[in-house]
Order: sequence, then structure tokens, then C-alpha cells
Amino acid sequence: MSKKLTVSLKPKHAMEVTREVRGKKKLVYIIVAKKPLKYHLGRSKIVYIGTTKNGMNRLAQSVAARAPAVLDIRGVREFLVRIMVCAPRSKVKTWEKLERALLIAFRQRYGALPKCNVAGKKMKLRDEFSYFKRDRLENLLEKLSR
Repeated sequence: MSKKLTVSLKPKHAMEVTREVRGKKKLVYIIVAKKPLKYHLGRSKIVYIGTTKNGMNRLAQSVAARAPAVLDIRGVREFLVRIMVCAPRSKVKTWEKLERALLIAFRQRYGALPKCNVAGKKMKLRDEFSYFKRDRLENLLEKLSR
């Protein structure tokens, strides 16, 4: 007879799921590290800003796919995923406009895109801030960065 394997329960939970996104299909999600990271113009906990038009299923897949890159950042051991939604508007992909506006505002405030964002380095301002108040987005980014 072989030796029995030892089983241990990790003290922290690996995932927490809430009802925040139930019924929401089109949303923006932000991956936030537990500690602030250095950027050119300051420190922020924001690691990634992304969007999905397929709700919770796509969100879980995307976060799982990005987890190794996020956890490979020096000093990052855990992260949270926060959700932002906005009201729909006829003939406008508002979730995409929100993502672009957040990326532009982040780049202007911290001097670079979030660590795990690849696309958008040369993103130009279009009409994103005609849909959203710039101050509101900057305040939300600042709140998530603390």
C-alpha cells in the first residue's frame, strides 16, 4: 500500500463571484493589484483595463487568460477585478467608448498605459469625452489607484 497524499486548504480564496454583472452584457472591467505599481508619472494599482460584450462568461475567460501576466509582475501576488458599466445609447457602442476614455485618461494621468494593456499606445482622442465627464473618469481611476 502506498503512502497517502497530504491535502491542505489554502487560507485565501482564489475567486469570489458576486451578482454585480448579472444581466449586464456589455461592460468594462479593470484589474486592480493589491499594491501600487510604478508608472512614469506616479503610482497606480490598475494593471489592465478591458471590455467585453458577452458578459460574465467572457469576463471570466479574459481574467483567467490575463492572470499569469498580472501575477508575473514583480510584487503582485493577488488582484481584484472591478466592473464599470454605463447606460446604453442608440447606435453607439458605449462600452467601447468607456474603455477608450479610461485608457486615454489613465495614459494622460500616469504617463503610460496599464502594465498589461498592449493595444492603445498611440490611441488618439476622438469623441470619448463627449459621452462621459472627464473629471468623473479621472476620479474613478484615482479611487481605484489608491
